[in-house]
Amino acid sequence: MMLKRLITLLAILILFAALGVAALLTLNMRGEDPVSDAAAPNHYSAALVDRGRYLALAGNCAGCHTERGGAPYAGGVGIDTPFGTIRASNITPDKQHGIGGWNADHFWRALHNGRSRDGRLLYPAFPYPSFTRITREDSDALFAYLRTVPPSPQANAPHALRFPYNTQLALATWRALFFKPAEFAPDPQRSASWNRGAYLVQGAGHCVACHGARNSLGATIDSRGLGGAVIPGENWYAPALDDPAEAGVGHWSAEEAVALLKTGKAPHASAMGPMADVVWGSTQHLSDTDLLAIATYLRELPPSLTSGAKNPPALSRHVRDAATLARGQAIYDRQCAYCHGEQGQGQDGAFPPLRQRRAVVMTDASNLVQVVRHGGYLPTTAGNPQPAGMPPFGQVLDDADIAAVLTYVRASWGNDAPAVSLQDAMRR
Repeated sequence: MMLKRLITLLAILILFAALGVAALLTLNMRGEDPVSDAAAPNHYSAALVDRGRYLALAGNCAGCHTERGGAPYAGGVGIDTPFGTIRASNITPDKQHGIGGWNADHFWRALHNGRSRDGRLLYPAFPYPSFTRITREDSDALFAYLRTVPPSPQANAPHALRFPYNTQLALATWRALFFKPAEFAPDPQRSASWNRGAYLVQGAGHCVACHGARNSLGATIDSRGLGGAVIPGENWYAPALDDPAEAGVGHWSAEEAVALLKTGKAPHASAMGPMADVVWGSTQHLSDTDLLAIATYLRELPPSLTSGAKNPPALSRHVRDAATLARGQAIYDRQCAYCHGEQGQGQDGAFPPLRQRRAVVMTDASNLVQVVRHGGYLPTTAGNPQPAGMPPFGQVLDDADIAAVLTYVRASWGNDAPAVSLQDAMRR
């Protein structure tokens, strides 16, 4: 048995190497050899720098390239993946550790082709599969802005990836299978607002990086679009943006969708977890015109072919353990009812209702487990400067308690969602 496994592994590595060599040869044939090392001038127009600053916010670049309490854009943030940890790089204009020796061509190639200044292939944790749609003009503006931030001498931390994922050969193979440089193509049948929203969602906003399902090698599955996925390494579920039972906004007004992106809360939902970080660091800073464009695009997403399949209509079809429900109700009455109400009705403007709320009854209960264990906090925004938050209960509730109370909530007041098992609670 051991010999058979070794032979299988060897065959996979040989195939992997063959694909990688072919991919590297193909890349060289495309003329993607390193370009000139001549550094670009440091002086740019104020208008170009302002445009770049805005694009950095639209892309939430600081979210990955700035450590908490660290120098802006100096890198070091760890991005956990199923293949190991990738460390975001220093993109300040420091010449030794940052991009001070780069020019606009180098930067454009990183965004558009996923290759560094010296020609190395970049890991797609840097979301160049989305950034490849950014226009050259916007790339140049973003580069101009980054050249104005204070340079930081912080050295780039090494990645911690397992073999063979830590090799350029593996990256070449991955690219040959899953990546092709692209450009954003406006749809002439759509409005200017829709096209602007599509450009931001598909490009700088890289929404698919969280909301897109991935295959076993970490590539987003194009056929699934924005159909929802558990975020690797975070254990939060980014709900489907094309499913009205999850995070679809096709049945919302444009004003409601804009409110969620601008303030972090809307009548039917609120932003927590990674999405709260996105609202805080990115979308709240966008113009009303761009927020409306994003809302227009998202509201017109065609419903997923599986829409409703993950969350079919409530039919009282779930069998639940009576002892678990009793345990969950006791915990709810003791810990939750004061804020969320005895009937899960919530309190207007403060604590969200729990009855018949889609965030509560989604099939995937990852976010509920995270909120109960670690707390749930809305972002502080100009439109919601003092948001209400839920404290963590992981210090007083064990995994079985969390599973029980969530099972009770998902079975009460008209809710009818699957039970949360002990294994579900332990996994998150």
